Amino acid sequence: MKQAGLVFGVLALSACSTVPSLPSVGGEPLVVFPVAPDAPETWAIMGVSGETPDANWLAQFNDPMLVELVNEALAANPSIRSQFYAVEAARAQSRSVYGRTLPNLSGSLSGGGTSNYNPITDSRTDNSTFGVGLDFSWEIDLWGRLRAGINAAEADLIASEADLASARLALAAQTASAWFDLNEALAQERVAVQTFEARTRALELTERRFSRGLATALDVRTARTTQASAEASIAGRRQASGNASRRLEILLGRYPSAELDALAELPSLDPLSGAASPVLLLSRRPDIAAAEARVTAAGLRAEQARLAMLPGLRLTGSASTTETDLADALDPSRIAARLIAGLTAPIFNGGALDADRDAAVASARAAVENYAATTLTAWREVEDALAADSLLAQQENAQVRALEEARLAEELATRQYTNGLVSIFNLIDSQTRRLNAESNVIAARSARASNRVSFHLALGGGLPVAEPAAPDSASLNSPEVAVLP
Repeated sequence: MKQAGLVFGVLALSACSTVPSLPSVGGEPLVVFPVAPDAPETWAIMGVSGETPDANWLAQFNDPMLVELVNEALAANPSIRSQFYAVEAARAQSRSVYGRTLPNLSGSLSGGGTSNYNPITDSRTDNSTFGVGLDFSWEIDLWGRLRAGINAAEADLIASEADLASARLALAAQTASAWFDLNEALAQERVAVQTFEARTRALELTERRFSRGLATALDVRTARTTQASAEASIAGRRQASGNASRRLEILLGRYPSAELDALAELPSLDPLSGAASPVLLLSRRPDIAAAEARVTAAGLRAEQARLAMLPGLRLTGSASTTETDLADALDPSRIAARLIAGLTAPIFNGGALDADRDAAVASARAAVENYAATTLTAWREVEDALAADSLLAQQENAQVRALEEARLAEELATRQYTNGLVSIFNLIDSQTRRLNAESNVIAARSARASNRVSFHLALGGGLPVAEPAAPDSASLNSPEVAVLP
C-alpha cells in the first residue's frame, strides 16, 4: 500500500465523507496536515480475517434479553435523548445561519397625535398622524464568506449527528457490559453461597469428629471461623450484585431499584473474526466522522475570518410615508422609496480582524490534531481488544483446567479428612482452591465478554435498531417540562 498521511488516507479510502481543501494565503495553506503513521494493510495481532465485521455483533452472545435491554436503553436513556436535542439545536442553527444570508425585509406601522391650545381663540386643535414603513437590507456575498459560514454550520450539524451515532453505539456497549457485569456479580454471589454451604459441611463433619475424639477444639474453632467468613462474603457479593443491577437500570432509564435480575450465566465465545483493515476503520467509526466534520467546520471558519478582511457590499432600501389619514398612509402612490448600495471595507479596527483570523486558523489546526489523535486512539482500541481477546481466551482455558483439578483435589481431601488422614487445614485449603478457581473462571468469561463488546465498539459496530427514536413530541408541550417558573 502506498504511504500516505493520515488525513489524505481518509480522503482516498473513506466511502462516506471527504475533507474539503482548506483556505490558503499567498499559496501557503492556513492549516497544515500532520505527518501520521502509515496504516498497515492488516492489524498487528494476527489470526483475524480481513473481512468486514458483522454489523449484528450482539447476535454472537445468543442472548435475546441482551438485545431487548440494548433497545430499551437506546429508546429511554436520558443522555441519548439529550444528544438528540443537541442535533435538533444544530439543525436549527444551520437553518438560522442560512436564513441570515437572505434578504431581510421588515415593516413598521406607527400612529400618533398632537394637541395644541390657542389662547387667543381659547380653543384646542387635535391632529393625528399615521406612518407606514418598509426597510430592506441584503449583504451580497462577493467573496463567498457567507457561503463558508453556511457550510461550516452544515459541518457542525454533521458532527452533531455523528456524535449522536457515537453516543448510541457507546450506550449499547455500556449496556452490554453492564449486563455481563450483573451476570458475573450474580454468579459470584452463587459461588459465595456455595462457599458457605461447603464451609458448613466441613464444620458439621468436624464437630462429629470432635464428638468422637477424632478432632481437636482448634479444628472446630477453625471450621467455625471459615464458615463465618463465608457468610460475610455472601453479604458483600449481594451488595455487588445490587450495585450492578442499579447501574444497568440507570442506563435503561429506569429507577435504580435493583429489581433487574439475570440468570447468572456468561456466554461462551468463539474466536474473533472479521476486523477489516485499519484504513477501512476510518469510514466506520462515528467519532472519527465527527472529528472529520469538525476539521471541515474549523477550516471554513478560518476562511470566513480571512474573507472578513475584504470589502463588503450591502444593499439597503426603505419605503415610508406619514399622513394625517390612515387611508392615505396606506396609499401606494404616497409612499416614498429609496435604494442604496454601499461598499465598505475595514481600514482600522485595532487588529481585531487579524486576531480573529489567527484564532480561527489556530482552532482549525487544533481540529486537525484532534482528528489525528482520534484516529490513533481508534487504532489502539482495536489492537488492544484483539490482543486482549487472545490472552483472555488463554486465561479462560487455563482457569477451566485449574477448576477441574481443584474439584478432584477437594473430593480427595474430603475423603481423606473423613478417614482421618489429613487435617482440617488441608480440607479448607482444597475447598478454597476450588472456590477460587470457580470464581476465576467466572471473572475470565466476564472479562472476555466485555472485551468482545469493546472490540465491536472500537470497530464502530452496528446496532439492533436502525434509526434513533425521537423523544415523544408530546413531552415538549408538557407544562412540567417546557414551562419554568
